Amino acid sequence: MPATFGLEVTGQAQHDAWQLRVMPPAEQLASDLWSIPVTIPNNPLRYVNCYAFGTGAGLVLLDTGWASEESWQALTAGLAAAGAAVTDIRGVLVSHLHLDHSGLAARIRQESGAWVAMHPAEHAAIARPDYRDAALAVRKEAEFLRSLGATAAEAEDVVETEEEFAPFCSVALPDRELSDGDLADVPGWRLRAVHTPGHTPGHLCFAVSVQRADPVDPLRDYLRSLDRVRPMDVDEVFPAHEWRFRGLAERAKAIAAHHERRLAELLGAIERMPGATPWELAGQLTWSHPWDAYSGRMRIHAVTETAAHVHLLERRGLVRSSGGLVPGYHRTPAPEPRGP
Repeated sequence: MPATFGLEVTGQAQHDAWQLRVMPPAEQLASDLWSIPVTIPNNPLRYVNCYAFGTGAGLVLLDTGWASEESWQALTAGLAAAGAAVTDIRGVLVSHLHLDHSGLAARIRQESGAWVAMHPAEHAAIARPDYRDAALAVRKEAEFLRSLGATAAEAEDVVETEEEFAPFCSVALPDRELSDGDLADVPGWRLRAVHTPGHTPGHLCFAVSVQRADPVDPLRDYLRSLDRVRPMDVDEVFPAHEWRFRGLAERAKAIAAHHERRLAELLGAIERMPGATPWELAGQLTWSHPWDAYSGRMRIHAVTETAAHVHLLERRGLVRSSGGLVPGYHRTPAPEPRGP
């Protein structure tokens, strides 16, 4: 198999489809394990890889896809390729609350009676009033962006309308919770939940073998989660996006190095723009597309990612906040050299 960024690509069909910007096929990875790509409408990620464990009327699905009819059709087609149907699903494991991973859980439960499981921290997040009520959610989102330095007009420009936000408020509340170390109820498989916060407070990975209230410092949690999974002895990694690969330690190391470079770039931006807010700083950083091309939810993600990096720089003592409702950030003076 070819290597990409030092990794051995094992999901060759997924890799090739990504390069060609098309949907990969559903793939049988073992006698009772399938990878099923599910479309993410109007999103540069294009699709999410869901995984179906088991056979017949006893499937357990890891992640579901976006809450849209297009995604539903992709999921049902993938299940059909595996010789199954939605009505065969007995359980849904949700890795985290984002809509491309959890969006169809409620519809699956309605169609099949399946249970839905996620980490307690995700359950607590989606049960909050500001997550279940679209009007309240939109207002809180705009307030949060203003606290990061957006003007009222800029916040209004990127935050969804109540109607657009409604799908985020309909994520299925779980029937079961999975904490770190718990075994998921998947017949024929041993799936151990590994709590890896950072991307979201209750993000879960699963170690597999046969038989708006984010954390204060999400990037630190994320880097710690990378440190936790890096030494795991695994044969192959099944990611939710892009393609399967071997080389978990190398990939974790590369991601950590990327964030260190991003921290250095951000520190430089703060030195050039003392007192800048995360909203202002985000536009000074290098992204995969020109900053002006980012709007709506993609701009929100970019700004909140920038804020997470600022928080870590602050925790490391490299920058300080001006305080107040909309803090700006300044480079912390280097300590005076000590005499002999």
